[in-house]
Amino acid sequence: MADLERVRVWAEALIRLHLDDSWAFGFDRAAKRAGLTNFTTRRITVSKHLAARWDDDEVHQTLLHEVAHAMVGPRVGHGPLWRRTAREIGYVGGRTHQGEIAAERAGWVGACPGGHQHVRFRAPRGRYACTPCTRSARRLVEVRWERRKEAA
Repeated sequence: MADLERVRVWAEALIRLHLDDSWAFGFDRAAKRAGLTNFTTRRITVSKHLAARWDDDEVHQTLLHEVAHAMVGPRVGHGPLWRRTAREIGYVGGRTHQGEIAAERAGWVGACPGGHQHVRFRAPRGRYACTPCTRSARRLVEVRWERRKEAA
């Protein structure tokens, strides 16, 4: 688990190294998204919930990912220029994180007859299929949702 104060020090060092002093760093409350580069406010944020549960390398890679976005500009996305820039500063990951999410913060919890657990952060609309059960049964296996009594 990464220490949040140490993450702040890393982030500020990366910003000083690769960007100008108009950029700032902060933590946000995202439960699924690891990081964000806001070009309007010139601010890079990392989820405090995910940073607190991930190891140092995962958080450092998230910071590199976001710094690379800031370096190449707002309309580049995850294209070739971003990929090249990210690699040059030491990023080795993909477009999105594959780590765990802060599922305990989800407001909705679902289950299928096969016992698979599902979470949603927004109220589910319509019918949802349990992918593993639907694949194996070759028919739609529906998830039943309940509002979590107390989201963390």
